[in-house]
Amino acid sequence: MENLTLLTIGVTLLCCVLGVMGLHAYAVGRAERDALVDRLSHTGQLPAAGRRRRFRGFDRRLRTTSIGRRIELKLAATGLEITPGEFVVYALLAMAGLWLVASSVLAAFFGPVAALIGLWGTNAFLNWQRAKRTERFINQLPELSRILANATQAGLALRTAIAMAADELEAPAGEELGRVAHRLAVGESLDDALSELTDRLPSRELVVLVTTLVLSNRAGGTVVSSLRNLTETLEERKETRREVRTQLSQVTVTAYAVPAFGVAAMLLMNAVMPGALDRMTGAGIGQAAVIVSLILYATGFIVIRRLSRIDV
Repeated sequence: MENLTLLTIGVTLLCCVLGVMGLHAYAVGRAERDALVDRLSHTGQLPAAGRRRRFRGFDRRLRTTSIGRRIELKLAATGLEITPGEFVVYALLAMAGLWLVASSVLAAFFGPVAALIGLWGTNAFLNWQRAKRTERFINQLPELSRILANATQAGLALRTAIAMAADELEAPAGEELGRVAHRLAVGESLDDALSELTDRLPSRELVVLVTTLVLSNRAGGTVVSSLRNLTETLEERKETRREVRTQLSQVTVTAYAVPAFGVAAMLLMNAVMPGALDRMTGAGIGQAAVIVSLILYATGFIVIRRLSRIDV
């Protein structure tokens, strides 16, 4: 009995010692982590703490799927401060709201149609944000090329020149080059870091710039003259793109006006004859007519957008 008592006391003391050591190790690790986060936040290598993220559990599970990874890549290209989980939840809420509004204002048949349009609209919104940010980045490429040329002419390494350009340029070029500089700082190759940039913001101008930098870095040639010539070319392409966009602005408005007129016509008809849409979609032939009309409107929108898309 006495040996059992001593054994119990010894095990208890050992557990207490291990518990104190564990708490000490946890406290030290937590303090080191907080110090590292604070240091990286002040140096710009880690974004400062922002708003509280919602739906964290759903977001973690979503990121493990292929759809979640594609959404995450698109969100990274748009620059929006939102996680894939938050985006999916908000998109589902928007679809449910459109379903209820369309069912109550128009007819029950238009509820699923409005939800599908909402699903297309969320994806179109991401593509629009991505194209908008890419366009802003393209407009900054001449200045970026000029900064890189001046930095390399002054004798700075290309990695240092990229980091300097990230500090001097505004968003989105500054943010994107900051990501490239951070990848280079942790040991990633220049080819991989710049390739990831072109995947996130695809454009011909950026591909040309990245190809020039990569080839000059590999071959060890004079990058200054190449960047000088590229700066002039990017300035000319910038002006050409602006002129083309101005000439096609009327066609772009027409592409969005055509389906808007169709929706306005349905609302006007339902306002003049209350319940007309409900009676029309109550029969099979009416539902088929609505579906065919929606397909025709979508086809017209896509065709007009295709015709107005000119690659410069």
